[in-house]
This record gives sequence, structure tokens and C-alpha cells, in this order.
Amino acid sequence: MGESGHEVERAKSVEGLRCYQLALQLLEAAYKVAAALPDYEKYNLASQLRRAALSAVLNMAEGYGRYHYLDKLRFFYIARGSLSETRSAFTAAERIRYITTEQHESAHAIEAEAQRSLNGYITFIRRQRQGHTEYGHKAIHDEPIPYNAEPPIINSEPLPPDPKSLIPDH
Repeated sequence: MGESGHEVERAKSVEGLRCYQLALQLLEAAYKVAAALPDYEKYNLASQLRRAALSAVLNMAEGYGRYHYLDKLRFFYIARGSLSETRSAFTAAERIRYITTEQHESAHAIEAEAQRSLNGYITFIRRQRQGHTEYGHKAIHDEPIPYNAEPPIINSEPLPPDPKSLIPDH
């Protein structure tokens, strides 16, 4: 059994997954950097950095809690994107000299390892295919709702004249 297979056997909850533990490390680093950013970045880079890092953690947890493998994968793919977004926010912070190269490299290393671990877990989930017997291999989706892009006709009668136009000029 490969390394990721042993990891999965040990994981009794999402907290036992290496990718989740690494995402938490990245979250801690993101919050430390966000707290140290200038006040004018409070609603921009600081907020985006925190939200991206938190999204990675929360989507891993939600995916872990889902039953059908395709449902799980959907959240793990979102988490993977959030990890990349967090990495990019650290890159931006370094580029505009809010953090040092060493801080950026450390965050990059954690994110890269989290990505590798998450990719291994995604591979395991794909092979396991939990729920395919009961529900099949198709993603669950709603039927499309027809949408008419034409504006509605409210009243076909002409508009009354502008009241100001009824006042004679002096």
C-alpha cells in the first residue's frame, strides 16, 4: 500500500489527513501575515488571504463529510483551488514587499506539500468510488430552469406626457 493509502487508514476524521494538517499550517501563516499588513490592506489583500486559506481548510472538511465520491471530489477540487489562491496571495504579498522571500518560500513549501497530499487523497477517493453502487457515477444536479432573456412587456400604451410640458412658457 502506498504512502497515501497508509495516511487514509490512519485518518479517522479530517483532522487526521496530512493535507488538512498542512492547510491548517498555511492558514496560521496566512492569518499572521494578514495581521501584519498595513491598515489600508485590511479589506483587500488581508481579507483575501484569510478567506482563501480558510476556504481550503473548510472545503477539505466538507468534502470529507460527504458520502458519494463525486460529491467529495467536488469539495476537494475547490480546496485545491483555494490552496493555489492562497499561494498566489503570498506571492503578491512578497512581490509588493509586505513579506520576506523566506516567508514566501516557507508558505510556498507548505502549500506545495498540501497540494501533493491532497492530490494523493483525491486519487484514493477516485479509486474507492464510495457510493457508486447506490447512486451511480453521475454527479447530482438540478434540472435546468428555462430562462427568457426578453424584457417583459408591462404596458403597451404610450406614456403620458411629461407634466412639465403641459405648463405654458411665459
